[in-house]
Amino acid sequence: MSMTQHFKQKLSAVALGSAIALASGSASAYNLIKDDGKELNLDIEIIAGYFSSEENYPIGSQTKESPAWTEAYAKYGFSGSFDVGNSGSLFGAINAMSTGTWGDGDAAGFTTGEERHTEIEDLYAGFRTDMFEISLGRQNISFGDGFIINGDALNLGEGFDDYGTSLDNGGAYWLGGRRAFDNTFVLRAGPETGLRSDLFWLKSDNPGQSSMELAGANLEYTADHGTFGLLHVKGLGVNANEAAFNGHEGRDGQTTTSIRYQGNAGVENLFLSSEYTTQENGVTGADTNAWYAEAGWTFADIPWSPSVNYRLTSYDTGYDPLFYGFNRGYGTWFQGEVAASYAGPFATDSDIHYFSVTAHPAETLTVGVMYFKYEDTAANSGDNDADEVDIWAEWVVNEHLIISPLVGLYTPKSANNTQGNTNTNTYVQVLAIVPF
Repeated sequence: MSMTQHFKQKLSAVALGSAIALASGSASAYNLIKDDGKELNLDIEIIAGYFSSEENYPIGSQTKESPAWTEAYAKYGFSGSFDVGNSGSLFGAINAMSTGTWGDGDAAGFTTGEERHTEIEDLYAGFRTDMFEISLGRQNISFGDGFIINGDALNLGEGFDDYGTSLDNGGAYWLGGRRAFDNTFVLRAGPETGLRSDLFWLKSDNPGQSSMELAGANLEYTADHGTFGLLHVKGLGVNANEAAFNGHEGRDGQTTTSIRYQGNAGVENLFLSSEYTTQENGVTGADTNAWYAEAGWTFADIPWSPSVNYRLTSYDTGYDPLFYGFNRGYGTWFQGEVAASYAGPFATDSDIHYFSVTAHPAETLTVGVMYFKYEDTAANSGDNDADEVDIWAEWVVNEHLIISPLVGLYTPKSANNTQGNTNTNTYVQVLAIVPF
């Protein structure tokens, strides 16, 4: 099989470049004006990471046997709001983003280490009241647990330029800083609790996502014991050349519908989360589905307040995960730092068992270990059968520095995996988040 053929099979469900919760929530807003219903903030978000992998996964142009690389991005600009009497407030933001990858490029060759890119990230405006909100422009949009839509965060680099179609979206692949859809229209209605809804139209300019256009509706009901949700998405179009290269032709006319729940069912230390998704291919009409069920328990009354979680996720062969992305922390929805980011499976053709333990030894330190068992369901091939263990920490050094190291041990069961052997790969990453 040629590299291009292999790439076409895999990119339609490739990982979007995961980022830890601190990364997605670390934007700092320095207040410049806050007076008489007017607010103006200086927004700054800076994250850098060092990565190394004993093995490589040559999906893109990666040829280094043991690549090591650095990624970074900086997001900067302004956001604010303006009250217009008792009727509500206007709000908006304009932010630019600079991204870069240095060194060998990532372990799958999605980046080469030569990426340097600066462009507008956020440019949106809106109006909100207590009961509804309308917004439009370039912004990050997510729904539910991020299982289907959690921003446009596939940050590929120059790793496929040699194949004749550029998928470059600025690089810094793992950090995935570029999350804003190119154009959006979103109408939200309803209170924070009880019944609420969203109507939306989203347009991507991301070549790795085939510049997909989609629309849909989200309905949620939130009570004391959790949130129930219903999401429906309709694909309205793609860039034909990009879709042919990526294997995304079925996104034009594709329909995806999911139901979900997340909460504690009235039990204080219990965590429950589940979603079931059905999908119809816009070209072939083929039906696929994906689902997960997760349960966790926090031992709040013992030292370090440890929590344990188990989750089973199942993705049909041919299922398209769309704009899924990082949400609650490591393991969602990039399941395994090596597998989900570089080796596969990429949220299709697989069943994934997940078990994690998280603890808090100090107020400024969180530690955790995750185990993933991957079972390939594509015609029972077994090519992506593997085990992975990730050990991580998040340390708040001070108010201007957060460090998060991670060590991953990934062992494929078949040499037909993109790793090309059954050796245990040792993978290391260290993130530095700089709040202001």
